[in-house]
Amino acid sequence: MFIDALCNGLDNIPADPKVKAKIQKEYDEYGTHPLLDELKEKDFEYYNKIDRDNPMRIIRAIEVIRISGKPYSELRKAAPKERTFQIHKFVINHERSALYNRINRRVDSMIDAGLIDEVKAVQQHRNLSSLNTVGYKEVFSFLDDQISLEETIEKIKQNTRRYAKRQLTWFRRHKNAVWIDYQENKDMIRSILKELESNIKL
Repeated sequence: MFIDALCNGLDNIPADPKVKAKIQKEYDEYGTHPLLDELKEKDFEYYNKIDRDNPMRIIRAIEVIRISGKPYSELRKAAPKERTFQIHKFVINHERSALYNRINRRVDSMIDAGLIDEVKAVQQHRNLSSLNTVGYKEVFSFLDDQISLEETIEKIKQNTRRYAKRQLTWFRRHKNAVWIDYQENKDMIRSILKELESNIKL
């Protein structure tokens, strides 16, 4: 979202805190299935694209549809805004097994650094959509005695790997992005600078 906003500008899409709060309450009580059913009925195009594991995007789409009476996908098709700067996109490309190993080690480090206690400290706010994220939601299940600590750690790793895979899929949409194989930082910087020197318009 932030990358698209920077590169393409923001669409003029309506928002209403009261409508959003009502939808959030529906989500808290019934989950995403009724909202997805509504999205399927009112905006089949966006329903086929949306990440169904991302309730924030589902809630936002329904909010816009209820406010405007129009499909969310229709309002998102505004022409990109003219930018006063050049855009060059670079994606660091990790070999899949190496990336997954890094993710697994990172999760272990987060647990060692006190993730469980961090989640305990905000447990009373668990219904906030901002806490419905990888890492927090699995620990909430652990604190509810639904899964063991070992299962919690494995689920965090698994869901983080899935999230990374979705990110890579998203970046592949950007046909003008340059993929840089992961290596030492200085070598990646050198590759990026070389690419810029050959393509930048003065």
